[in-house]
Amino acid sequence: MFIAIVQIPMPGQRTKEQAISGAMNTAPQYLGMKGLLRKDYLNSDEGGGGIYQWESRAAAEAWYNDDWWQMMESRYGVRPTLTFYDSFFTVDNLAGTCLIDGEPVKSGS
Repeated sequence: MFIAIVQIPMPGQRTKEQAISGAMNTAPQYLGMKGLLRKDYLNSDEGGGGIYQWESRAAAEAWYNDDWWQMMESRYGVRPTLTFYDSFFTVDNLAGTCLIDGEPVKSGS
């Protein structure tokens, strides 16, 4: 799996209501997006952003293209920071399992 972290500097933290409203407005474009497994919206004193879990680096790079950079700068008035990470091992407490490359680890491994 592959992780992308987007950080958008903003002056001050949005309220919870503002953050949820913003997420509700943009979430439909991510539902069913090819290669995207999960997106978490972020909110802090430093600004906003997202953590994206992708099937592959290729899927992520297909999304973060020139059009994406232009959309983000137009929407927020700043250029976000984008950081990529390989994710080989995951602890999933919701499912009660660990994953290697997205596949459950066999008991006793």
